[in-house]
Amino acid sequence: MKNHLKRIASPHTWVIDRKSSVFITRPKPGAHKMGSGLPLGVILRDFLGLSTTMNESKKVLNNNDILVDGKRRKDYRYIVGLFDVITIPIQKKSFRLMFNKKKQIVINEISDTESLIKPCKVVGKTILTKGKIQLNLHDGKNIISDTKVKVGDTLLLSLPKLEVKEVLPLEKESTVYLIDGKHCGDVGLFKEIRKEEAIYTKDKKDIETAKEYLFVVGKKKSMIEIKN
Repeated sequence: MKNHLKRIASPHTWVIDRKSSVFITRPKPGAHKMGSGLPLGVILRDFLGLSTTMNESKKVLNNNDILVDGKRRKDYRYIVGLFDVITIPIQKKSFRLMFNKKKQIVINEISDTESLIKPCKVVGKTILTKGKIQLNLHDGKNIISDTKVKVGDTLLLSLPKLEVKEVLPLEKESTVYLIDGKHCGDVGLFKEIRKEEAIYTKDKKDIETAKEYLFVVGKKKSMIEIKN
């Protein structure tokens, strides 16, 4: 049953019926950790209602254009992760995967305009030949860019071309979204790094969290709609 996972042992971030059957589809290893994403077939069936069985999900993927970040995906086990955009052209609808304040995965419908952008956190930089810089992003994407950016900053990318539209630096009063920890799903304004902790403000209160939990989503306000 390597393609499957016991429902009762599935990540707590998955909002699924854990008693309806024994197994659920296991996502293929990909850019996102299992607890930070969902198999595309499960999203179509359990979240978007486009199928009632996994076999139906497979047919939907084979017979229709289902896009993730602007690229057609046919694999029902393909893992969709944080801020990925799912587009269903036949329905003229798009959705973005996010976390709510219970640290659960939610699939939120978004506008056509917003479906063309995606925030990607810079998690590393690699020096290539001839001094070119490769930026390593949170979703496994790697882009070569001359853009001046630091690890921890966010790139606002166009979809599907992955062009850098804007750099959202981790700086004072930038808008941050919490992607893990007890404050997961929170939105606030970054204040400072203090010793080992990052400080952000919300409702005029300072809150401590781990720096790696911060994801810059805007300067004075978020560039994407965040529903909690």
